[in-house]
Amino acid sequence: MEAKKINLIAWSLLITISSAIGQTQWPTNGWLTAAPAAVGLNADSLSFLDKELASGKFGNVDGMLVIRHGKIAYEKLYQHDYRDIYKREVKEKSGLNIGDPTGPYNYFNVWWHPFYHQTRLHSLQSVTKTITSVVIGIALTRNEFPDINTPILKFFDTSMVKNIDARKRSITIRDLLTMTAGFDWNENLPYSDPNNTGTNMEASYDWVSYVINRPMQDEPGKVFNYNSGATELLSYIFRVATGRDIEEYAVQYLFTPLGINNYFWKRSPSGLIDTEGGLYLEKSDLAKIFYLYLKNGVWDNKQIVNPDWVKQSVTPFIKLGPNLSYGYKWWLASYGTNNAKMAWQGNGFGGQFPMIIPEYDMVVVFNAWNITSNSSSYGAGYLLNKVLHSIDDYNNSNK
Repeated sequence: MEAKKINLIAWSLLITISSAIGQTQWPTNGWLTAAPAAVGLNADSLSFLDKELASGKFGNVDGMLVIRHGKIAYEKLYQHDYRDIYKREVKEKSGLNIGDPTGPYNYFNVWWHPFYHQTRLHSLQSVTKTITSVVIGIALTRNEFPDINTPILKFFDTSMVKNIDARKRSITIRDLLTMTAGFDWNENLPYSDPNNTGTNMEASYDWVSYVINRPMQDEPGKVFNYNSGATELLSYIFRVATGRDIEEYAVQYLFTPLGINNYFWKRSPSGLIDTEGGLYLEKSDLAKIFYLYLKNGVWDNKQIVNPDWVKQSVTPFIKLGPNLSYGYKWWLASYGTNNAKMAWQGNGFGGQFPMIIPEYDMVVVFNAWNITSNSSSYGAGYLLNKVLHSIDDYNNSNK
């Protein structure tokens, strides 16, 4: 009898251990940690980057997170007194201080930026666009979103839309996803410039009307032209097509399964979710979403996003330069010999740079708030190279 009891206890313990091992493979309830060397990274290289970021050389960098093989290997936070840093700009009317000076679209207001209400939720800015693409991928996986070749005017009362021509009639959801919609739009100016079209959209009440009524400039699907308004149209189309608010949908099918419990998502003045730049997350939770794509849309052994959508999203749709392309709201940076490898990235105003390096089973996240000036060196390409060096340095030291 005693032997049976011991065996039962041992069996129960084995089941508990096996279950725990299975659970710890996924960071739903929090990330495991590891020393850099334990996951093939050189600690001195990462420490050197940390010192560079902390020195102020690259302006106001807020955080650094390096994950490899599903474990946090390096994490740093950097403190800045933004109330003092932007004490003059917060009171001055500009393209970055529009509408209510105490409201969410005054980018110098410390109650809203870069952290939401003094919490650890950091403004993601245009990384929100990438996550919007993820949510659309989930809805497609669940057969709850239309084919992306659908013309977007199908979702509008065309009697209320201005400047309709053959080009506008041919804009598809895919064109919105790839920044090739063809609208007359100039977002290449500084956001502080009142002539920036994206700034003017945010200064308007009805962002969707502002965008859909713009005249056309290019044939849809042919020319890349960065356009935040195109992503806001996706927020509207999502609501019309699914009957659901995209925030509500994201909470149910993305945030909750991944264990993301803390977030904030701004809305436009008319009440529509700001899919072009309004999401706030802690960097460890943002890393979960990128880890989902690293794992081909699988989370905790469940398929959250169809792997075909993941593949399409990070396949270059349009080439932007020698080592940079764009997919479905994903920036795709080539590196290595003959640019044979590719990192999948988000890119947000102020210095939000989350990225996936599939070749090395890595997710890294950098946050910053350089909104009046940026160091020429601080960018996704520089940070990617620094992280890759930590792998090379580890490999060279262990030959």
